[in-house]
Amino acid sequence: MQSKTNDTVMPASFFGIAVGALALANAWRVAARIWTVPSEIVDVLTIGALVVWAIVLVSYARKWLLQREQAQAEWQHPVQSSFIALGATSSLLAAMALANYSHTAGLVVFVVSTVVQLAVGVHLQGRIWQGGRNPELTTPAIYLPAVAPSFVAATAAASFGWTQIGMLFFGAGVLSWLATESGVLHRAAVHTPLPEALRPLLGIQVAPPVVGGVAYMSITHGVPDLFAFVLLGYGLYQALMMVRLLPWIRRQGFVPSYWAFTFGAAAMPTLAMRMVERGATGEIEWLAVGLFVVANGVILMIAALTVRVWVAGKLMPKVELPLRVARG
Repeated sequence: MQSKTNDTVMPASFFGIAVGALALANAWRVAARIWTVPSEIVDVLTIGALVVWAIVLVSYARKWLLQREQAQAEWQHPVQSSFIALGATSSLLAAMALANYSHTAGLVVFVVSTVVQLAVGVHLQGRIWQGGRNPELTTPAIYLPAVAPSFVAATAAASFGWTQIGMLFFGAGVLSWLATESGVLHRAAVHTPLPEALRPLLGIQVAPPVVGGVAYMSITHGVPDLFAFVLLGYGLYQALMMVRLLPWIRRQGFVPSYWAFTFGAAAMPTLAMRMVERGATGEIEWLAVGLFVVANGVILMIAALTVRVWVAGKLMPKVELPLRVARG
């Protein structure tokens, strides 16, 4: 027989918290290379982000062990399943962070995460090719299976010395991004507006050009070229678009899905700082400073609001879980 009880289930979208934290730590690491930034802050942010990543990863594994029905339902959901790909994306970021303390540990995590991100990404993208998808369920989360992990894998591969592998992943990421964005824009333009609960996911829209830009800087050399500025420029334009849409997005009160804004927010100054590091001068130098300050403010605010809802016991949703009771 079965009985039910209330329990909490960590959604896969919580991997976005780890992604944002790790991306911010990486931004500070780049800042420390070009400006006078206390190295202690970099280490605290990196270790803290790795702890968050480990907690979320273990919690997700626990869901598959103890809350399998919810995990399987999430895997089959046309929107929520996309966030599962953030597990590999966050792990690729963690691999680069770990490599600063243990090259072997970082390399192991990189290899495992790369295999997982390819398996998950190909499977989830394959569903789209099979058709039958409700256009109303197309959100910026659709970038997550192919675009985000490909760009981060490109950056990670280059950081471990495999630049050509990084180029291959960059190709997969940039072309998947261009193909996907047209579908997202078409859905936004001609179908009903996104429900309030899904509107914070629009924050993902900022990430592809700037995360891709960081990947591009990782697989190239020398003074940044026109394409690097093109990617940053488009990222800035998308950020301005989000500012314009913020009153509409904020009709949904704060929920953890606002972490969708953090990857792009952290990657944007990282791209600008990498460009300065590689010899770009002029307006980009003060732009990098401004973007770094804004990114820290945005992510700090989202982190503070997350702590507030956590303390209030509203961080994770309540669900009805079936409990198997052994027969006597």
